Amino acid sequence: MTNKRIIIKLGTSTLTHPGGSLNLHKMDKIARAVADIRGMGNEVIIVTSAAISAGTAKLGLKERPKELRAKMAVSAIGQAQLMHIYDTIFADYNCTVAQILLTDANVERESSADNLSSTFNTLLEMGVIPIVNENDSVASTEIESGHHKILGDNDTLSAIVAGLTHADLLILLSDIDGLYSSDPRTDPEARLLTEVREITPEILAMAGGTGSVHGTGGMVTKLSAASIANAAGCDMIITNSDNIDHLYDIMEGKQVGTRFIASRNHEVDHE
Repeated sequence: MTNKRIIIKLGTSTLTHPGGSLNLHKMDKIARAVADIRGMGNEVIIVTSAAISAGTAKLGLKERPKELRAKMAVSAIGQAQLMHIYDTIFADYNCTVAQILLTDANVERESSADNLSSTFNTLLEMGVIPIVNENDSVASTEIESGHHKILGDNDTLSAIVAGLTHADLLILLSDIDGLYSSDPRTDPEARLLTEVREITPEILAMAGGTGSVHGTGGMVTKLSAASIANAAGCDMIITNSDNIDHLYDIMEGKQVGTRFIASRNHEVDHE
């Protein structure tokens, strides 16, 4: 798989230790893999989570704040911390990164969306890796429980970015192997679905529950993201971030996790 535009979404559980602090070892492995993927001739955009976790750890707080205004403030601190780490780690692999923070208003207005698309294209032409997150210090959509608008979680955000940039593939790195026929934690007969060509009511029924303790997304949001990405002509893969080498397997065309096939794959010249 060469000359493709790829979105890699990094969930909070991927980027942090169980206690909530950033997992620098894993972040370094991700950066190395992304640098290799670019070396294969691909363009890569990262959608990152973990701003609140990073801010919480930076301030030495024992737990994530519960009050909305505190979450927004901690997120602002965490964004700076995250980007400092990304910039430092990617520099070791001769990669330049750029930060893009989005709100609902940026993607719902056609003029703003066009400008965003142009910015992404220009950065990628420059050989830069855009790193995207929702601007939680301004937009409380994601962190204010129960009030989701256009964005609201980074699974959805990554799918919207895939559409804005005409991406070929969206990879969700998470703490799950993919979509199972039932909950593998309670059903020993649960089987991993390797390919989904249509998100039917039966497929939706297989999803349930919320995200990890430090994150916001669950399987329901991932299926929603798959619908958005597929409608834009972009395939989507859910795979477990415990093995970062899965990214190499995907580039080699191997079966990894669950792949959601776009109803009509598009042909876009990114050069």
